Amino acid sequence: MSTLPASFRAYVVERLEDRVERGVRQWLLDDLPPGEIVVRVGWSDVNYKDGLAARFDGKVARISPIIPGIDLAGEVVASEDPSIPVGSKVLANGYDLGVSRHGGFSEYQRLPAGWVVPLPDGLTAREAMAIGTAGFTAAMGIAALESRGLDPSAGPVLVTGASGGVGWLAVAILAPRGYEVWAVTGKPDLAGRLTALGAAGILTREEVTAGSVRPLESGRWAGAIDAVGGPTVPYILRTLMTGAGVALCGNAGGAEFGTTVLPFILRGVAALGMDSVTVPIGERRALWARLGGDLRPRSLGEDVTEITLEGLDPALDGIVAGQARGRWVVRIGG
Repeated sequence: MSTLPASFRAYVVERLEDRVERGVRQWLLDDLPPGEIVVRVGWSDVNYKDGLAARFDGKVARISPIIPGIDLAGEVVASEDPSIPVGSKVLANGYDLGVSRHGGFSEYQRLPAGWVVPLPDGLTAREAMAIGTAGFTAAMGIAALESRGLDPSAGPVLVTGASGGVGWLAVAILAPRGYEVWAVTGKPDLAGRLTALGAAGILTREEVTAGSVRPLESGRWAGAIDAVGGPTVPYILRTLMTGAGVALCGNAGGAEFGTTVLPFILRGVAALGMDSVTVPIGERRALWARLGGDLRPRSLGEDVTEITLEGLDPALDGIVAGQARGRWVVRIGG
């Protein structure tokens, strides 16, 4: 521990009485939270939750000041756990990172050993952060649907919010696995990029948020990944095929929706909630290993904008404003 710096750079958000102050500051190693592992962070990324944590009205951060960043990847530089030796390449996501515990927008971070994931074979730290919690959540949803029997022969799969992180990566994972993927986006200018990523067809936001007097419509989708919530869910439920499921992964469109029980009791559809925060570490490590293997997204590293700690302000504001195009990765260390 004596070889570690006493202080380092971190992006800090501090809530004051009527505003937040945010920016890059010097942070003391002694002020990091307890844990068995110290990581020199090389990369992080920008998620919707990070954007909310940096806002006065975001209702995400549980401590102040806080170092946001719900994802990080880097190298272990101090360890009290022999199973995670110094020099190990690792990542971490979920749990309390960037919410009630300091997160990845920091040159160094201290973590509990039980939160640490070995960097998967086949992924660099930068690629892992191009996936991040967004891709991890997409992979959770796909794995959950496949465990219920979904496969490419079952029929087309719908992905909502396809221009955002979760939806974009869901398309990038599903298409190489042979699925006919239909992407929903409110950004028509991205249709060509989604098609190049592997989408077989594009639906507009208006098509899947329009109301209907019919509780059931023709079964069109063998499965769905919904990264929006709110107004997209009723459409999905009433157009799923018999026995199909939807993985609910987000609420950027709102938390409430109206539907009937008929899709559930007449078609046996399933609504599967994806909570990426509390996944047990064994399952988390196994799914990350698959993200370096059979669930590796297509074109990983493309459609990625690289920024530094000093460039976080516009990215954090932009992701909350719906301006994300692909993924932002944050270069923390050299």
